[in-house]
Amino acid sequence: MRFLTGCAALPIFFCAGLSANPLIDQLIGATTTFLEQEVEAHLDRSAREARYDVQVNRLDPRLRLPLCPENALSASLESPAEPVGRVTVRLSCESEVRWRLFVPAQVSLFQDVLVVTRPLGRHSLIKPTDLAMLERDVGLLGNAYLTDPQQVAGMRLRRQINADTVLSPQMLEQDEVIKRGDKVVISAANTQVSVRMSGEAMESGNTGSQINVRNIRSGRVVQARVMGPGQVEVAM
Repeated sequence: MRFLTGCAALPIFFCAGLSANPLIDQLIGATTTFLEQEVEAHLDRSAREARYDVQVNRLDPRLRLPLCPENALSASLESPAEPVGRVTVRLSCESEVRWRLFVPAQVSLFQDVLVVTRPLGRHSLIKPTDLAMLERDVGLLGNAYLTDPQQVAGMRLRRQINADTVLSPQMLEQDEVIKRGDKVVISAANTQVSVRMSGEAMESGNTGSQINVRNIRSGRVVQARVMGPGQVEVAM
C-alpha cells in the first residue's frame, strides 16, 4: 500500500478549462454533498432559517489520482469550525492506493438581516422607519449582523453610516437614559431599610453605568448606578 503526497496533499485550483473528468466529478460531488449535509446540520443546531449555496472551486483537470471507491472516500471540514464562508474540505481515500486532497469551496448562507434604509449620522437614535429586513450573505459578514429589530431598540450609532449598511453590534451603543442635569430619584436599600431621595445627575449615563449624582437636600455628591430613566441606586 502506498500514500500519495506532494500535489495531492495541497489545495488544487483550476488551471485550464474543465473537461469531462470522472475524478474531478467525483471530487466535486463528494465535496458538495458533504458541505450540504454540514450546512443542514449547522442550521439545525443554530435553529436558523436560511437558504444556502455551495460552490466548489474549480479543480485542475490535469490532476492525476485514481478514482476512489465510494465506500473508501471520506470527507471532513478542515477549516473553519463552521461550514460558512470560505471553507476547505479534506477528502481522504482509504483504498489500495491511499490519497488525501484539500478542496476549497465557498458556502453562501442567505438570511434576512437588519439594514438601514437611509444615511444616518453619528449618535443618531435608530427608529423603526430607518430599518429594513433584507437578505444578505451572512457568510461574508462573520458575526457582524443583527436579525431582530428589538436588538436595536433604544440604541444609537457610534459612527456615521450610509444607506444599505448592514447593522452590527459594534456599530451601536445604548441611548443615554439619564442626561446631565436630569432630576433623578436616588434609592438605597438593604435588608432592614429602604431610602429614597431626590437628586440631580451630574453626568449622563446608560442603564447599568455608574454616574455622579447630587443629593438635592444635602448637597452631597455620590456615585450611583443607573437603573432606568430617572432612577439611580447607591450602595448602603
